[in-house]
Amino acid sequence: MVVLCGADRPPGLAPVERAADVRYVPADRLAAELPGADVLFVWDFASRAVPEAWPAPDAAPGWVHIASAGVDTLAFDALRNGDTVLTNSRGVFDAAIAEYVLGLVLAYAKDLAGTLDAQHRRDWRHRETETISGRPALVVGTGPIGRAIARLLSAAGMRVSGVGRTARRDDPDLGTVHAAADLLDVLPAADFVVLAAPLTAQTAGMIDAAALAAMRPGARLINVGRSPLVRTDDLVAALRSGSIAGAALDVFDTEPLPADSPLWTLPGLLVSPHMAGDFVGSLDTLAALFVANFDRWRHGRPLHNVVDKHLGYVPSRATEPTAAGRPAGEAAADGPGQEGLPRWTRT
Repeated sequence: MVVLCGADRPPGLAPVERAADVRYVPADRLAAELPGADVLFVWDFASRAVPEAWPAPDAAPGWVHIASAGVDTLAFDALRNGDTVLTNSRGVFDAAIAEYVLGLVLAYAKDLAGTLDAQHRRDWRHRETETISGRPALVVGTGPIGRAIARLLSAAGMRVSGVGRTARRDDPDLGTVHAAADLLDVLPAADFVVLAAPLTAQTAGMIDAAALAAMRPGARLINVGRSPLVRTDDLVAALRSGSIAGAALDVFDTEPLPADSPLWTLPGLLVSPHMAGDFVGSLDTLAALFVANFDRWRHGRPLHNVVDKHLGYVPSRATEPTAAGRPAGEAAADGPGQEGLPRWTRT
């Protein structure tokens, strides 16, 4: 088994090390170590090393797990079209990201930045702030993270709707879900637009100049999904012109964000260093999820969080079709594509 990691190894892998030959490998050694391994654990989820290091089909791992919810760094044809099972860390970050989004919404509504600035200048400046109760919020992405965000914003009194692959009404978390094709039609109604969609060919660049022009002048955009969901140059232009009131970005085209990026100083923009889902103990939780799934793999049991490699995420059994067109609710109990998983045979 190979673990792709930097200097920081995942904690708590002793149970795996007792059962398998575990090799901790940096990106520059992955191509040499990966062929013949049964399992690849992508602990360094931001690494782009896997596509170039991927071996021939007869030497490819039977299972790849990534320590993130997004799998876009693994969206390459050889993996997508091969027999390798792909799993992600769905479920670990939901509550933390939802809390972070609520914090951003409140920071904007209550002008926390203005309060801190006034404090630094010792300026006693009384002013009124906004309320969020009854305000419309649009959550783009109806997976577990989007749903957690919707539930928390609804609990705070906001009127929440969603955007997903297919339109539906009476969704238990999002109320009305609009089809992605109707995004431009529903953006004008939202005061806060929250992006929590996976990065796919269909979602890349979905927030462009046309989408930003469709938003209310007083609206704010929050991206806790993937940076390419937003065309950065278009967002810079929109903030400079004042066509939207603000944006909060937790993900960026280049990370760390370069010191000379205009995003640092744009009016109304909040920058955070890809930390919305990180919480005290999250690394232990991520590793424990892999250890539990490894035990299932080792004993030939269906894995949790199996990604539909053509959709690019784990489908919701209640609402999403699989890539083959079968309603996800008809899939195996632990998700689609798990029937006949190969048993653990070598490391």
